[in-house]
Amino acid sequence: MLTTENDYQLRVYYEDTDAGGIVYYANYLKFFERARTEWLRELGVNQSTLLEQNIGFVVRKVEMDNMASAKLDDLLTVTSKISELKRASLVFNQEVINQEQQLLCTVKVRVACVNLKLSKPCPIPKELLGAFKGVS
Repeated sequence: MLTTENDYQLRVYYEDTDAGGIVYYANYLKFFERARTEWLRELGVNQSTLLEQNIGFVVRKVEMDNMASAKLDDLLTVTSKISELKRASLVFNQEVINQEQQLLCTVKVRVACVNLKLSKPCPIPKELLGAFKGVS
């Protein structure tokens, strides 16, 4: 049975940093996006397939808090939890910690399911909704 929590690990590469070897703040948003995408992949959901059905997930709102900096070569863990699950949207609470278990950044992201052809909200597909709820 699947749960509403997931961990994703990544390494900080040179391209993620500024000239001082510190992760540029906007790159955390990319790390969070990758973690959500890989979670979907683990659930058996390919975003390309959703796009073929004119279904996409768009970020509606982001609240981010940066507490400390990740550095070049750090091994980061992004933990993602679903704190709210509605018919056409969900809220992720995510955090990044480094290999010393130091909390670096947190984010709350509201994501809406959208019919891309109509540019309007639509229900989250039932099989995905069930997977997020932990129903096998």
